[in-house]
Amino acid sequence: MATGPSSVSATASERVVISVDAMGGDRGPAAVVAGLVDSLAQHDRLDVILHGDEAALRPLLDRHPELAPRITLRHAERVVTMEDKPSQVMRHGQGTSMWSAIDSLREGEAAAAVSCGNTGALMAVSMLRLRKMPGLNRPAIASLFPTPKPGKMNVMLDMGADVKAEPGDLLQFAFMGASYARNGLGLSRPRVGLLNVGTEEHKGRAELQEAHALLGKRAGAGDFDYVGFVEGTDILSDRVDVIVTDGFTGNVALKAIEGTARLVSDLMRQTLTSTLMAKLGALMARGALGRLQRRIDPRRVNGGVFLGLNGTVIKSHGSADSTGIAAAIGLAYQLAQVRFLERLAARVASAEAAGQDGGRVGPANGTGSSPTE
Repeated sequence: MATGPSSVSATASERVVISVDAMGGDRGPAAVVAGLVDSLAQHDRLDVILHGDEAALRPLLDRHPELAPRITLRHAERVVTMEDKPSQVMRHGQGTSMWSAIDSLREGEAAAAVSCGNTGALMAVSMLRLRKMPGLNRPAIASLFPTPKPGKMNVMLDMGADVKAEPGDLLQFAFMGASYARNGLGLSRPRVGLLNVGTEEHKGRAELQEAHALLGKRAGAGDFDYVGFVEGTDILSDRVDVIVTDGFTGNVALKAIEGTARLVSDLMRQTLTSTLMAKLGALMARGALGRLQRRIDPRRVNGGVFLGLNGTVIKSHGSADSTGIAAAIGLAYQLAQVRFLERLAARVASAEAAGQDGGRVGPANGTGSSPTE
């Protein structure tokens, strides 16, 4: 086993250690190592514990001997595949690279963990090994979306940790999403909206109406501004900073937006190569087109954050290439630097207190699931 980082830190002078699952992605460990190399080049204080098959990883790492002091290779013989059921992984996942990566986080060896493996299995293993924060009903997955404003990103949650959400869960999602926007995006007082089929007060299911009232009453306790109902067209707009929804709706929206981005990119490529004049025009506008492509490239905002667990876990897309992997590791590094987990725990506690002040929103009134002991 290689000699490598042994401490976790998020202060200005110390090292930041990230645990990375090298296996399980669609592109194999080569893409993970390439992204890892890019991340190490970008962040001088970053060290990594890399989990996976040593026989596959050692030749890839040997190409970068200068990085050996910053990488610890942790051998794991088994891999969680995309076809594995979460329940099976929970029972028989020991010895996999995913399990090993989460255990490094659990044992305090790393400040955050990154994996591009099976989403359901990663959430199941993370829930099993890390447990939920006290007072939390359901964890959530938060993702970032670009907006027309340069440099501004929106946060949306839940993106699929659970297909349903009760009003109390949506309140907790709002508190966690606002904390993410505040600490991860530098927004001092985020604007939070509740995703609905319209912005009118009377629209939406009864659960959304109840959540709407809760968020309006408890926004002050969460240190955010509640803008009310928002629509799907607002996800990529500057009207809001945090979009709250259930996991079913959030996951459908995510896949639809990703598909639209790929379609637009393909159509632009076809159009700009269709004729000689189009090719000449594309050549003249190459710089502007490159900037546009970078702004809408989903790889550069790769990484869904599991919120509400006793550890920061980043889920990279399974199809991520080296650019996407580097983005996910960079996000983990950024959150570790600001000690995001400690601040999120405080927000979860304040959400629970706010819910109690307005009538319990958790297990006491039959909504949600009981907190893990």
